Amino acid sequence: MKNRFRRHRTVRIENQDGRLVIHGMGNWYHLWRDPYHLLLTVPWLGFAGIVSIAYLSINTLFALAYLAGGDCLHGARPGSFSDAFFFSVQTLASIGYGAIHPKTFYANSIVTIESIASLLLIAVVTGISFARFSRPVAKVLFSKFIIITTHNQQQTLMFRVANERHNFILESTAQVYLIMDEVTAEGDFMRRIQELKLVRHRTPSLILTWTIAHQIDPDSPLYGLTAFDLQQRHAAISILIDGVDETVAYKITARHSYNAAEIIFDRQFEDIILKSENGDRYFDYSRFHQLRSIEEIEERDVGLL
Repeated sequence: MKNRFRRHRTVRIENQDGRLVIHGMGNWYHLWRDPYHLLLTVPWLGFAGIVSIAYLSINTLFALAYLAGGDCLHGARPGSFSDAFFFSVQTLASIGYGAIHPKTFYANSIVTIESIASLLLIAVVTGISFARFSRPVAKVLFSKFIIITTHNQQQTLMFRVANERHNFILESTAQVYLIMDEVTAEGDFMRRIQELKLVRHRTPSLILTWTIAHQIDPDSPLYGLTAFDLQQRHAAISILIDGVDETVAYKITARHSYNAAEIIFDRQFEDIILKSENGDRYFDYSRFHQLRSIEEIEERDVGLL
């Protein structure tokens, strides 16, 4: 039996500035063998292009079928492809101006076949368009960097997420995975995935921001690793956030990844919860991605004293 996977495009992994980039996966134009998935994942411009090409191709085929029947259309010029083509367009779209109409049994048979094709085409395109519109999409913002810093006297990995829609994402959960190169005791190379235990992996509702933390204790796979170690082992942090969008009551999922260059040591996030002169608190999202050094934190604490 032939191996059908031999025909698939080779997947290549490349190191680009510390980030492992996978070429040959996730590209919509490689999915011709799965047309339904292709039509769901292709960008809207590509979807419109595919539907337009299919529509024009079907009308061209039926126009040729009408021409094959000779002078079978009343009101059309004999042998005119344009007249046959636009009559096909009118039939497929159920427009029916009446200026051109079939006058033979052959032409009426082709019209019947085209009417059935029209029903199927409209049903398929309408269904796929609805599926594209109704597909739940998460609008979760991730901080540009993930930090490893001292928090509550414990070395901690931390990053921020925020709900960009500012509605409720109910029962939000977070899963964090460390992915890095490893050589086994037998000398075999592998790309190992380890889940990181979080201080709090669930929140009842995500409406504003959530700082997700993992304590680097002796049981943590990050224990004792430096920034150089992470770079050498091509480390990456993969994040998965899911929950239920309160507005549409659909489960949504957001994912993000950080490469070793985006894992920053000995920094802290800027405060985004500020207090106004009258005592009210507000969020300043312009500081969402900003970091500050340990020296800046110590200087601020000295100033407060």
